Amino acid sequence: MIAIALLVLLLLVAAAVTVAIRARNMQYWLWGYLTRRRPPKVAGPKHVLFCFVDHFEPNWGRVDIDTQRRRVDRWCSDYRALAARHRDADGRVPQHSFFYPEEEYVEEHLDKLQSLCADGYGEIEIHLHHDNDTEANFVATIDRFNRLLHDRHDALPRDPVTGQLRFAFIHGNWCLDNSRADGRWCGIDNELILLRELGCYADFTLPSAPSDTQTRMSNAIYYATDDPQRCKSHDTGVPMRVGGKPSGDLLIIQGPLGLNWKDRRFGVIPRIENSDVRKGCPPTPSRVDQWVDTGIHVEGRPEWVFVKVHTHGTQERDMDTLLGAPADTMHDHLEAVYNDGVHYVLHYVTAREMYNIAKAAEAGLAGDPGRYRDFELPKPGKQPVAHETAATTV
Repeated sequence: MIAIALLVLLLLVAAAVTVAIRARNMQYWLWGYLTRRRPPKVAGPKHVLFCFVDHFEPNWGRVDIDTQRRRVDRWCSDYRALAARHRDADGRVPQHSFFYPEEEYVEEHLDKLQSLCADGYGEIEIHLHHDNDTEANFVATIDRFNRLLHDRHDALPRDPVTGQLRFAFIHGNWCLDNSRADGRWCGIDNELILLRELGCYADFTLPSAPSDTQTRMSNAIYYATDDPQRCKSHDTGVPMRVGGKPSGDLLIIQGPLGLNWKDRRFGVIPRIENSDVRKGCPPTPSRVDQWVDTGIHVEGRPEWVFVKVHTHGTQERDMDTLLGAPADTMHDHLEAVYNDGVHYVLHYVTAREMYNIAKAAEAGLAGDPGRYRDFELPKPGKQPVAHETAATTV
């Protein structure tokens, strides 16, 4: 009888675990996360590349223009004050990548952000929410917005070889390549191909857990190949590696995803760590430690650790976290623990700079990644610089 009772208990526990996993859509990524290989040990210091990407939506909640202005004005004022209190190993202030939604375009908002970025606090990239879209409309929308951001707001770099405008992308509602199970909030199964053709150099949407749009591949920098006959083609891909070549249609740069055992529901169940920063998920030192410990890197260059976190910066409930004491605590911890010059070196980077450094690693370059912020794509408004070659590796 005892054996039967134990068996029933185990079955009930297994059923409860299964329900909990599916309730949070963890079945998409949990097995890959649990069976992943840990980053190899390295000799010498690890370079931590910290990138903060923002789904920056002034019209969140469909508010009036005065509310939108107050949101943007607070960012342009308070972020300057916050960033001025912090420096990385290169003497740079924290960088913020503003992924601005095309459908919320207001000229004066972008003018203010452009001024903030021109003063050295970040860069502007592209964000898009769309639903039941068509290929023709998507191409026209992105092409138009590319040109508008570049021509009117001095955003986005030009490829120094082809002259094409290049941009990073975040998909609204997490639905890159029509990846939501019910087919909402996209509508295009060949979106990766279209983005490549339009000049997208990398997608920064992921992780999206607990959404069902989360991919099986996690904690990775990889190339995804589009199958235009099916959705969610970026579910898996080919990891970027030292000495490798670009393959597929789009580079995917993911942020940390895992289980947070230091923050448990009811003291037992670990919460999902999805690198989201907001009031309900403040950037505590223990979370920073987990982000770094995840060890996302270009294969063959584990000493360059890529940490990409994200937020929705214009929601009032979160602004005190993003622009106040919790953000100061995050940067203080990064600078105290991960910038000692012996074990760690800290670099604040934009999305474009993170991409450039990943490409430098792929090309075989090593040493100080801060030298490669403009490796392939120059900062908007700058003249392109000649590439260093792998022969100059130190």
